[in-house]
Amino acid sequence: MSELRRILHVEDDPSIQAVARLALEVVGGFQVLSCASGAQALDEVETFAPDFILLDVMMPGMDGPQTLRCLSERIDLAQVPVAFMTAKVQPREIEHLRSLGARDVIIKPFDPMRLADQIRSIWAAGRY
Repeated sequence: MSELRRILHVEDDPSIQAVARLALEVVGGFQVLSCASGAQALDEVETFAPDFILLDVMMPGMDGPQTLRCLSERIDLAQVPVAFMTAKVQPREIEHLRSLGARDVIIKPFDPMRLADQIRSIWAAGRY
């Protein structure tokens, strides 16, 4: 089992990006690469080599599901779990996101003090 260290976070909202980065780096002790768009994530994913991807659902241009599809063509998502972040909390929507390949869904607004533990739980459940 590999160690969870590097998280790629894709989020277009600068304030959410800043809070998540602080939560994951300071509270969680992770190395985080923040990308403001799906296109930026695609440009940087192979060089950064994340252990985990945290992906916003609704973004201008390329949304989260499109980004996930494109990421799957560049890296092995069986080895790099993805969790979506969204404010859409209907069970049908969450199941749809899981059906696309996401390991889980983290609900916005998220608790910055719990975010790292939520990601560790997703990681542990998949036994990466």
